[in-house]
Amino acid sequence: MTFLFVFILAYLIGSIPTALMVGKIFFDVDIREHGSNNPGATNTLRVLGKKAAIIVLLIDVGKGALASLLPLFFHADISPFYPGLIAVIGHCFPIFAGFRGGKAIATTAGMLLIADVQLFFITYICFFLVIFISKYVFFGSLSVGMVLLMYSLMDADPKNDLIFLSFLLLLIFLHRTNIRNFINHKEPKINDKNLAKDRIQPKKKIK
Repeated sequence: MTFLFVFILAYLIGSIPTALMVGKIFFDVDIREHGSNNPGATNTLRVLGKKAAIIVLLIDVGKGALASLLPLFFHADISPFYPGLIAVIGHCFPIFAGFRGGKAIATTAGMLLIADVQLFFITYICFFLVIFISKYVFFGSLSVGMVLLMYSLMDADPKNDLIFLSFLLLLIFLHRTNIRNFINHKEPKINDKNLAKDRIQPKKKIK
C-alpha cells in the first residue's frame, strides 16, 4: 500500500504545471499557446523571460527531487529512481493541466540529483555540450535519454535497462514536433534572433 501511495503522490507532485501557473499569474497567458507551445523552462525563457524561466526551472527540478525523496520520507524500500520517474511522467502528462505538460528535462534533473548525483553531472554536462555544439535544445534533450540508457547498459545490473530505453522512447515521442521541424528545416536554433519576437511582457511584476 505504501508503494502505491508513494507513486500516486510522486505523480501528483510531477503534475504541478509550473510554467502554466507562472504564465497565468504574471502574464495572463497560456504558455502552451505561444512560442513552441511547450510548458517548460526553455519555452518559458523564450516567451516570458529569464526571471520567469528561473522560477519554472527551480520548481520543476524541485518536483523531481521531492518525488525521489518520498521513499526516504515514508521509510519505503523503493529506489528513488522510480518515484522520480513517475514524477517525470506527471510533468509530461499532468492531471492538473489536461495531460498537456512539458518535456521532462528539468524534472529528470531533480530526480537524478537525488537518485545518482554522479549520473546527474555526466548527463547534464552532455546535455549542455550537445546544445553548445549543435545549437538545438531538442538535441540536448534527446541526449539525456541516450546517456541514461548507455550508462544503464554499461552497468552490470540490467534492472534499469528497459526503464531507460522506455524513457528514451518517451523523449523521442515528446520531441516528435521538434524532430519533424528539424527535418523540414523549420526548427529554430537557440541563437535564432527571431525567437525574440515571441517575448511577452508581464501583467504583474516578477520580483
